[in-house]
Amino acid sequence: MDNSYYDPKDLKKFGNITEWQPKLGEKFFDYYGEVFKEGALTAREKSLIALAVSHAVHCPYCIDAYTSDSLKKGADEEQMMEAIHVAAAIKSGAVLVHGVQMMNKADDITM
Repeated sequence: MDNSYYDPKDLKKFGNITEWQPKLGEKFFDYYGEVFKEGALTAREKSLIALAVSHAVHCPYCIDAYTSDSLKKGADEEQMMEAIHVAAAIKSGAVLVHGVQMMNKADDITM
């Protein structure tokens, strides 16, 4: 039996979030739709960004959706993996840069 907290079938239910709060749900989906329209960035570029962010925030639904979307919009596997590496580099850098805060605190305590 393959049990997981995240059920891939639930991604298809995402639109249901408007049921309990239609006004805010509709505003979100309007905004979401506008964000992903072609603009200064292509739809493919936006999809790759979304794929990278999906990994950074650990959203399995988003990973599934933007893996499919990136491929559909013409990205290849190498581009997709490179986008994920960009997210990983930024996330690890963010962790490491906070080491400065730790170093400052340790200096304050030990001096």
